[in-house]
Amino acid sequence: MTAPGSPDGPGATGRVAAFFDLDKTVIATSSALAFSRPFFQGGLINRRGVLRSAYAQFVFAASAADADQVERMRAHLTSLCAGWDVEQVRGIVEEALHDIVDPLVYAEAAELVAGHRADGHDVVIVSASGAEIVAPIAAMIGATHSVGTEMVSVRGRYTGEISFYCYGANKVTAMRELAERNGYDLTASHAYSDSSTDLPMLEAVGHPAVVNPDRGLRRVAAERAWPVLTFTKPVSLRSRSSTAVAAIGIGAVATAGAAWYGLHRMRRR
Repeated sequence: MTAPGSPDGPGATGRVAAFFDLDKTVIATSSALAFSRPFFQGGLINRRGVLRSAYAQFVFAASAADADQVERMRAHLTSLCAGWDVEQVRGIVEEALHDIVDPLVYAEAAELVAGHRADGHDVVIVSASGAEIVAPIAAMIGATHSVGTEMVSVRGRYTGEISFYCYGANKVTAMRELAERNGYDLTASHAYSDSSTDLPMLEAVGHPAVVNPDRGLRRVAAERAWPVLTFTKPVSLRSRSSTAVAAIGIGAVATAGAAWYGLHRMRRR
């Protein structure tokens, strides 16, 4: 693996990007389920919905979420949000972002993002969570772009249908579209994830690394001699040293608008 601060090698023919999964890679929990309480307070879900989300959160944290678990959570969350007002969701996420997500960001992930940005690399968050949640989190940590699951909306309300599910092989589709658009050389680029469901994403770049890997991904990493990173310190960005905050904040200010709208209209072609 070529670490931040090291040359990317003579074979690099284009720009370099670092692609990060979000949940349990950059933040210590599920980004979508973390907002269940503010959604309840905003009247979008009832108390039963909060309890179901809390249980799903516990399962997600206590075990490696396999493809079936992720699919069940996806079905639950998409059916839950049918009829929600899109602008209300965006407003709740923006208002609760720093209180809910800021304390959950891994310090090691924040440092890695800052290192890539210092090396001139674009940083891209690629997550199965909804784009309305992923984009502001990406902006907060200083990412250049973000890609998330796209929900269908009609007259400002979600229908409960999905136009682009940013999961598994679809993450690679999004990465390749971004590479084509921005001139990334994927063979010189980096990717980070905790989940074996992101194996296609890791295989799509020249420098994969696994973060807090589940059992299946740890086995693959050992077989292929991929670096294994351990992130253990969720620390509020606001409580970090002034030097670290400055390094992250400069990138966040410069890219917040682009990251918020990132690939907002990406969908299956």
